[in-house]
Amino acid sequence: MERVTDLKEKFTQSHARIGQGKYREKLLKQCPICPITLVSDDRLLIASHIKPWAKSNSQEQLDPHNGFMFTPTFDFLFDRGFMFFTNNKKTILSPFLSKMTYSKLNISDNRIISQLVMDDKREEYLKYHRANILKR
Repeated sequence: MERVTDLKEKFTQSHARIGQGKYREKLLKQCPICPITLVSDDRLLIASHIKPWAKSNSQEQLDPHNGFMFTPTFDFLFDRGFMFFTNNKKTILSPFLSKMTYSKLNISDNRIISQLVMDDKREEYLKYHRANILKR
């Protein structure tokens, strides 16, 4: 017999998959490229939440303003708090990775990412990311 927590997890994963598809479609309309690599092939892009799905309410989970499209490496860096963006589109890199690693990824601190889609709603979500996700 399955435990209640196992059933809840299965439901959450199923719900996440259904909602993620709609979220991704809406986000792709707003952000059709990875703003760092400029890759536009949507098969190589990940719909990355600014405020994580698990920490968001149902409206925030599906809000396309709560995200960016990234290639996998930059999705990982952003999702794990190794990279952040200021409201004026500059990168902030966590000191938890070496400058050599960032250099090999061709990303640097205070780099302006001109193709990053920024608006008031994303700035609000970034406040959460800065306070709770960014590794300092």
